[in-house]
Amino acid sequence: MFKVVTPRFSQTFDRWTDALNTAKSLMPECKSLTEDIRIFLFDELVWVYSRLHKYPQYIGAGIYDRLAKVFLQEAMEDETEAGEDMQ
Repeated sequence: MFKVVTPRFSQTFDRWTDALNTAKSLMPECKSLTEDIRIFLFDELVWVYSRLHKYPQYIGAGIYDRLAKVFLQEAMEDETEAGEDMQ
């Protein structure tokens, strides 16, 4: 579903949270101005980090809201699973 891509790394993830955490962990390795870290949702570019911008960029109209909803859904699923593990 999600794919994190750099010049030296590429990995797919089922969850937005996992893809975002991986991309953020790769940020210190992005040393030159021409390198970037990208996250794709299927084939659609949704997130980019590069040294050209102070903060990562969300790409596309409404993508931030869409990914925020996915993040909340994943958080609720994690809470449900944690509650079931405690029983």
